[in-house]
Amino acid sequence: MAAGGGKARGRGTALLGAAAVTRAAYTALRSRPPGGAVRWERRNHSGRTVHLHAGLATAAGTALAAATAPGLPARTRTATALAVLAAGVCGAYDDVCGAGDPRRGFRAHLSALRDREVTSGAVKLFGIGAAGLAAGALLQERPADKLLAGVVIAGSAHLVNLLDVRPGRAAGAVLALGAPGLLRRGPAGPLSAAPIGAVAAVVGDDLGERTMLGDAGAHALGAALGLAVVVANRSTGLAAHAAGLVAAAAVGDRVSRAAAAAGL
Repeated sequence: MAAGGGKARGRGTALLGAAAVTRAAYTALRSRPPGGAVRWERRNHSGRTVHLHAGLATAAGTALAAATAPGLPARTRTATALAVLAAGVCGAYDDVCGAGDPRRGFRAHLSALRDREVTSGAVKLFGIGAAGLAAGALLQERPADKLLAGVVIAGSAHLVNLLDVRPGRAAGAVLALGAPGLLRRGPAGPLSAAPIGAVAAVVGDDLGERTMLGDAGAHALGAALGLAVVVANRSTGLAAHAAGLVAAAAVGDRVSRAAAAAGL
């Protein structure tokens, strides 16, 4: 009973800690946005002006709560901080430097690289991919599992970002995808609880079209969910998740290119 209570406290601490840090960061960013308010303003799908403060706030809240949750091994803490912060930073870079770039999808950014142009999307792609592989190397022992873990972490980050096209979609996906992890034993519980707590702190503002997660928030939240999957699965589970995420990325890339061609 004591061990079960300790695990529950770990999940609760991560969830409440992420919510508190996220809300505090969100309030601070709205009060004093780095570089000025205009830098973080965007037009959403309905033409309303929203800001990206929820993205930076959820990235910070998720990273801090997940990396400091009780009971996590030191290697898991290191992998978590690395993957979530890298995803948030690379996403924020794309939010700021990629604004107005009509190119979408992996193929467009890789094509730009062949022409010796480094786009913000390429920085995000390789930065999050490298961080995912590094985190996977810390969490798994077998070389094949290290690779699969990296694909799961980076792929999960990409999946949540693909869903951030309408108010509440990415946030709802994080809540739905993370909920089963709360029932898991070991590190998967706190690692699932952190992104749930973070997104719960801003979902009202997201649905109210006052803010959006953007690349920073979506990638950081997705990376945390990927980490929860990695610590909860062995080779077969990792392979199944990796295959599903690669398939989702391929479909998303085609949809993104079609949307870009249509001027959407």
